[in-house]
Amino acid sequence: MAPASGKPGRDCPRCPRLVAFRENWRNAEPEWFNAPVPSFGPIDARLLIVGLAPGLRGANRTGRPFTGDYAGDLLYTTLKEFGFAQGNYAARPDDGLTLIDCRITNAVRCVPPENKPTPQEIATCRSFLTATIAEMTKLRAIVALGRIAHETLVAAQSARRRDYPFAHGGAQPMGAAMLFDSYHCSRYNTNTGVLTPQMFRDVFAQVRKHLDAETPTRPPG
Repeated sequence: MAPASGKPGRDCPRCPRLVAFRENWRNAEPEWFNAPVPSFGPIDARLLIVGLAPGLRGANRTGRPFTGDYAGDLLYTTLKEFGFAQGNYAARPDDGLTLIDCRITNAVRCVPPENKPTPQEIATCRSFLTATIAEMTKLRAIVALGRIAHETLVAAQSARRRDYPFAHGGAQPMGAAMLFDSYHCSRYNTNTGVLTPQMFRDVFAQVRKHLDAETPTRPPG
């Protein structure tokens, strides 16, 4: 069973292949984080963003999701544009960047070889995602970055995949939250034109509109 906090321990033993890979990199780069990467952002956020897994020289190195690689450049720039982040993103966990009403996590918490977790590893790590969702009592919107993140989210909510097909730009109610889909903001997807920065912004424009519609209008004064 996953701990109630949804946080795997630093030496989580669940996935032998990922443990071996982690140990190799601890030996090769002892100054890197090299451990399951924790969620980033306030637990009382209304928005949760779910990626696939830490990048080897990104989150696995820095210890913060999407920090230190191209995907983070696009993600955090977009979050700042729509008011979900503030401060300067400098690709370091001590850059002072903070998230506003937003939290970021990964479907798989440890870096996998070649950025490709196996289906078994995804399933094994899923209970941490389930616990992360459960502890966010104000959750109203989820953004899945890529098909695998989408499908593991559906499974984490004990829903049927056929009822929640993945589609970039799609939005579907899931419990008390709305599930939004985007292609992953990886350099590969942007370089090949699968995802453009505008396509990515359009997803977060939908999210902002959804959350703003749920916010009661406050009287002036």
